Amino acid sequence: MLPPFWDYRREYDELRDEVLAAVDRVFKSGQLILGPEGVAFERAMAGYVGVSGGVGVNSGTDAIYIALAAAGVTAGDEVITVPNTAVPTVSAIQILGARPVLVDIRDEDFLMDVAQIEAAITPRTKAIIPVHLYGQCVDLDPLMAIATRHGLKVIEDCAQSQGALYKNRRCGSIGTASTFSFYPTKLLGGYGDGGMVLSDDEAVVRLARSLRFYGMEETYYAERHGYNSRLDEVHAAILALKLPRVDGWIGRRRHIASQYRRGFEGSGLRLPTENAYGRHVYHLFVVETPGDRDATLQRIDARGLKCGVQYRWPIHLMRGYEDLGYRAGQFPVAEKKAQRIFSLPIYPHLKDEEVDEVVAVVRAAI
Repeated sequence: MLPPFWDYRREYDELRDEVLAAVDRVFKSGQLILGPEGVAFERAMAGYVGVSGGVGVNSGTDAIYIALAAAGVTAGDEVITVPNTAVPTVSAIQILGARPVLVDIRDEDFLMDVAQIEAAITPRTKAIIPVHLYGQCVDLDPLMAIATRHGLKVIEDCAQSQGALYKNRRCGSIGTASTFSFYPTKLLGGYGDGGMVLSDDEAVVRLARSLRFYGMEETYYAERHGYNSRLDEVHAAILALKLPRVDGWIGRRRHIASQYRRGFEGSGLRLPTENAYGRHVYHLFVVETPGDRDATLQRIDARGLKCGVQYRWPIHLMRGYEDLGYRAGQFPVAEKKAQRIFSLPIYPHLKDEEVDEVVAVVRAAI
């Protein structure tokens, strides 16, 4: 029987006793929101990434707009990012009344083409969001140099890259702030939504902490306009017990990726590139087919295997973002990739023999 594209239940079976003990501990504590479990997890995540402070919030989307707001982005500002990302990256910008400005990606690794950033900067540009897509980092040194020259904030979108390295530095430790998602499919995932803002800037952390709770600080007095976005104690406790396992899970993902590389050698599929400057954590294993991707997926599906496409439509080609004013053909690399890529199952509890079965089915289909 072929494995599912993703399934949390094997992980839960392994951790069930610890998860239920953590949930029971929280329920018995009498505190469900903004309590000691959340504080402990914020400190643990900050320590893992290598920054001084973390602020738990309700989702990865909330983390992005709260981080932007805490960094000073307001209505009318422009924020540079990429078209091949999940909708939350750009929807978070628009929640603030700011405007997403897009630049194309690199052909070799699906990541932001840093060389295109300066041409996109205007007097209204306030920040850049590099999306560390699929499990590895954007080339941050030249990006940070551009941001410094132009006085721009950098908010790292780390939703798909927990544990990735850039020149031996943790993903999320380099920009003004970084954002993480704990959506169930993520490398560090909960059993529901969750997110976090991380930063070495004490002022950013302090403001993010206020913004997540209606703009309040010590009392029920709003110092500023804010939001309701809090990571609950149950999820904080569960995520905290999973965090020490992240590096082991990354090792397993990298093993599966190497197994795929051997299995698809000479197949004609273009396999993921791992940049020399960092460590890929393989949140997704994305391949590119030279032929008709959708016909290939139909043949794979007919053999009983489910694969994914992240992402089938670039942001600028979605009806909901027509108002950005972009047109088809404006970001040719992102558009080409969207027509050719698909993702293979990859998660730590996938067995070696199941990986071999995936290889056999996909090779037969292509």
